[in-house]
Amino acid sequence: EVRLVESGGGLVQPGGSLTLSCTASGFTFDRYIMAWLRQAPGKGLEWVSVIPPGGNSPAYKDSVKGRFTSSRDNAKNALYLQMNDLRPDDTGVYDCAAGPEWADCVNADVRYSGQGTQVTVSS
Repeated sequence: EVRLVESGGGLVQPGGSLTLSCTASGFTFDRYIMAWLRQAPGKGLEWVSVIPPGGNSPAYKDSVKGRFTSSRDNAKNALYLQMNDLRPDDTGVYDCAAGPEWADCVNADVRYSGQGTQVTVSS
């Protein structure tokens, strides 16, 4: 059974930081391109970050570049998203997702995804 379980969401003030974590099981994690997707209130699912199997050169949506950092630990089947300088428009449900391909992630049309963790940025 494939499982992706996110954690680390919460309520934070603008300018604050959060680190999201995801643990994966049931598939060959280190062979998959992984992604963080998010769904803002009233909007569609969009990609935030895509990271290749080796963890090198993650890609980021323009609006989060310089503020978010994605990483993975293949030995632990874990994916992370460090989010700094959070803004109200970063609010949404953040999903950990497994491609397997880059285009799948960018199109938010992935093979596997988790239930998501809520991030709310508000004063």
